[in-house]
Amino acid sequence: MITIDITKAKEITKEKLRADRKSLLEAQDILFQRALETGADTTDIIAEKKRLRDITNDVDAMTTEEELKNKIIVLEQ
Repeated sequence: MITIDITKAKEITKEKLRADRKSLLEAQDILFQRALETGADTTDIIAEKKRLRDITNDVDAMTTEEELKNKIIVLEQ
């Protein structure tokens, strides 16, 4: 029987989320700069940047492999 080390799986999940969000945050930074330059509303950009920064916050509370997999899927949406 194969068992999953949930502690290690959490660390792997956080590392993957951090790597995946890097380019997404960079894209939001560009959109933010452009919005500032044109005087456009930045509310949605700020909310998305916060969502991306906070994406790993609840990983430690997860208890199953399925929860961890679903968390990665959420970032990809």
